[in-house]
Amino acid sequence: MTKRCLWRGAYALIALMLGSSCSPSPKVSPSPFGFYSTAYIAENKEIFYDDAKAAKETPKPRPKNEWSWSGDGVLGNPSIVIDLTQQKATFLKNGQEVGRSAVSTGSKGFKTPVGSFKIIDKISNHVSSLYGNYVNAEGEVVVANVDATKDKCPAGAKFRGAPMPFFMRVHGGVGMHAGHLPGYPASHGCIRMPRGAAQRFFENAPKGTPVLIVN
Repeated sequence: MTKRCLWRGAYALIALMLGSSCSPSPKVSPSPFGFYSTAYIAENKEIFYDDAKAAKETPKPRPKNEWSWSGDGVLGNPSIVIDLTQQKATFLKNGQEVGRSAVSTGSKGFKTPVGSFKIIDKISNHVSSLYGNYVNAEGEVVVANVDATKDKCPAGAKFRGAPMPFFMRVHGGVGMHAGHLPGYPASHGCIRMPRGAAQRFFENAPKGTPVLIVN
């Protein structure tokens, strides 16, 4: 008996013992779940983190920073409509659209409220008292994206609230302001806008301006 025959016999015996054939293993499709964690630096140099449990749970990204404005010199009563489904804000004067912007609203567990509101407060250089970073004596970020009411501050660090330029409060602690737009709902309930759009809205929407938030 040749060596080739001996090898063939050995392979056949092993296959029989294992209860399998010598055919190639079936191709296994990759898991649909993809875990990741990303860090980013905002315009104001603040460092934030944006985590998603799985790619399947992450909404399809929309345009991040698209906005337009044609309201300069246009007269009329202002109003604002926030569409949570479309992740879009529309600015109107006497019912005529003069501005539009992509937004990022409340993420899961931090839903942006729906209903009819009014701008009740405006602060051009607002800083959050709840969300931000823990920083050391040199101002370097020690722990990013914290909730000051829940996350323990490390020894020697201090809380620095997240900046919210051109803040327009509409309900409780929720308001429109300039912020990072990842392309899907990612805020703690506020309505983030590109800085340029937030500034135009801020300059053209006095206190009392109606704000309609819809799904």
